[in-house]
Amino acid sequence: MVRRATATLVVVALAVLAGCLGGGGAGAATTVESTATETAATTSQSGSPATAAAAGDVTVEVVEVVDGDTIKVVMPDGARETVRLLGVDTPEVHAENTPDEFEGVPETAAGRTCLRAAGEDASAYAKSRLADRTVELRYDGKAGERGYYGRLLAYVVVDGAEFNYDLITEGHARLYESSFEERERYERAERDARERGVGLWSCATEGAAAGGADATTDDGLSLSVVADAPGNDNDNLNEEYVTLRNDGDAAIDLSGWTVSDAAGATYTFAGGTELDPGASLTLHTGSGTDTDEDVYWGRGGAVWNNAGDTVTVRDATGDEVLAYTYE
Repeated sequence: MVRRATATLVVVALAVLAGCLGGGGAGAATTVESTATETAATTSQSGSPATAAAAGDVTVEVVEVVDGDTIKVVMPDGARETVRLLGVDTPEVHAENTPDEFEGVPETAAGRTCLRAAGEDASAYAKSRLADRTVELRYDGKAGERGYYGRLLAYVVVDGAEFNYDLITEGHARLYESSFEERERYERAERDARERGVGLWSCATEGAAAGGADATTDDGLSLSVVADAPGNDNDNLNEEYVTLRNDGDAAIDLSGWTVSDAAGATYTFAGGTELDPGASLTLHTGSGTDTDEDVYWGRGGAVWNNAGDTVTVRDATGDEVLAYTYE
């Protein structure tokens, strides 16, 4: 009993002494907690260190263009970072290309050779726009700041233009299958580039990607078709589609117009469907929510035969406006 009481007195004395020498135990605890809080504040949700400009744009210097979709930059604090351009994928120039990643490009030596040349074009385009330039990095809340390899993920803004988006519209890149806020806009831009057959899409051999519009009227209404969806058509119905584009000067009222195949399967546009000058409207075979740019047939199986078919467009009175036969 005596030894236990003595030990207790010694512990109390040491605690008091430590408090006097350290300026107060409560203050020390507060310092530790503050440091932990600051450390947590500099760490992103992915566990990677967050950049100082995570909430907005950050101005950087481009010191190297690795290829069409990767650059190296110097950050404001002097740190050197590799930036993977968000949402885009250009053909490889430092490795072998996989043609089936690019819709319509054949799995042949010719397809791979064509993609390599397209990758070199994309790299040259990136160098002409970004090399030794001051640019802004813009982060995306949905994608996060860093990818799997620790590289920054960002939109690159140069001369006020979003370079990532320009890569898509010029056909230098495909849409990269990932989650990011600009995805829908990039999807539309990629589809338009495929239909025009520009850039890497000149390597494609299927449907509209082979050379832009398949049929055009004197008034500027054009039709293109992508009949062969990636993989099994019946499992990927929304990648089988027909696109109407209005390059004329006046809006076209598509109410009651129809699109049909050679077997007589027919889709009728709803009342109030209008195609403005410069706009396009894509009819997907599968299901979805109709928008100003996309409408859905709602069929349970593929319509357009890969081996050949005829696409016919008729107006509300039943008169033929456009017809296109592919083989």
